[in-house]
Amino acid sequence: MIRDIEAFRASLSGDAPPPGLSGALQALWHDARGDWHAAHRAAQDDDSIDGAWVHAYLHRKEGDLANAGYWYRQAGRPVASGSLDAEWEQIARVLLLPDE
Repeated sequence: MIRDIEAFRASLSGDAPPPGLSGALQALWHDARGDWHAAHRAAQDDDSIDGAWVHAYLHRKEGDLANAGYWYRQAGRPVASGSLDAEWEQIARVLLLPDE
């Protein structure tokens, strides 16, 4: 199982997300490869708080800030205000190392 950001980034050269990733991490994987729709489907299918956080990020990325705000609230997270790249990195690091 992938547990660090470097291995996660390296996996982006593959044809499919690595086995064992949560739905939220699968969504981030698809997003990093430029497939917003696949990312959104994966986030929608993940009913966890982590899935809600990624769902929020994806709607923020598409410019739907009202919908993003709803999903940030569902995730119990503040609405992000930094760059999208920084938010993607933060989410990925937290989800890859949930016990830290």
